[in-house]
Amino acid sequence: MTVMPLIAIEEHWIMPDVTSALRAVPQPDESLVFNEMGDNQERLEDLGAGRIAAMDAQGIDVSVLALTPPGVQPLLPREALTLSRAANDMAAAAVARHPDRFRSLSTLPMSSPRDVAGELERAAGMGHVGTMVYGRSGDLFLDDPAYDDFFSAAAELGQPVFIHPQLPPTSVRDASYRGFDSMTDLALATFGWGWHLDTAIAALRLVLRGTFDRHPDLRVVLGHWGEMLLFWLDRVDNLSRIAGLERSVSDYVRSNFYITTSGMLNPALLRHALSVTSVDRLIFSTDYPFQRPTREEIDSFLNHFSTDAEREQFSSANAASLYGIDFSAKP
Repeated sequence: MTVMPLIAIEEHWIMPDVTSALRAVPQPDESLVFNEMGDNQERLEDLGAGRIAAMDAQGIDVSVLALTPPGVQPLLPREALTLSRAANDMAAAAVARHPDRFRSLSTLPMSSPRDVAGELERAAGMGHVGTMVYGRSGDLFLDDPAYDDFFSAAAELGQPVFIHPQLPPTSVRDASYRGFDSMTDLALATFGWGWHLDTAIAALRLVLRGTFDRHPDLRVVLGHWGEMLLFWLDRVDNLSRIAGLERSVSDYVRSNFYITTSGMLNPALLRHALSVTSVDRLIFSTDYPFQRPTREEIDSFLNHFSTDAEREQFSSANAASLYGIDFSAKP
């Protein structure tokens, strides 16, 4: 197999001030416990030598940093804006220290819709190559008209929007994810199922809201092989006519969405993804530090692509094109 660059686009980090603020809200997000398991906290806070050593061990050339869930979305507007700016400054500084190894996705104050587009523009001006958001902020869905200026700005600035999973709302958890011990409840509502269904619904609502008709240049990224959405396109396409869409849901998925692996290096998932979308929409990621595939596991997975050209698209070319990453020049 030809040696080629490897870019990972969903590599998490954490800022201690954000953790403290999230812990101080009346009902802290229970998924914060995952950040503290094993050595996750240490790895999340490391934006230097330790992280680069882990990248080297996996054969990763460039990591695109993204603040770990739930970002700042559970925070009140003023605090969310302050900490978004601080996080974006910190991530930009890390990229400046290691411009050949890091890029970054911005953090946005989604609980303050009027400030989102402005911070996205500021972050883009600092060199952030995209942004990471979640499907809800308080009672506001991501497809709420309050965020339309944000999507307009993202499309105009060429900033891809990564929609990351978050804990479902309490009412949904009570209806569907309770009845076991507390950790099983949490696991079912998060990485075991709820995270992914919640994110797929957020993405589907954007399509049904006509977001991509208004902003045809908008690019959205979904992790975990499309958060279930790729596996149900035959059914959701039936929504297109009812919702008055210009195209089928699957057509929007193929033209406006990019899909990344989030460390799930399963060739069966790859085969299905290639059957419903094209190889130029698929991107590598590890979901660091929560998933830690070895270099051998990564190389083995890359062998499941049919040609070197497809392998290169997945491992680096698609991410480089989407995020404007130039291996020949520092930012």
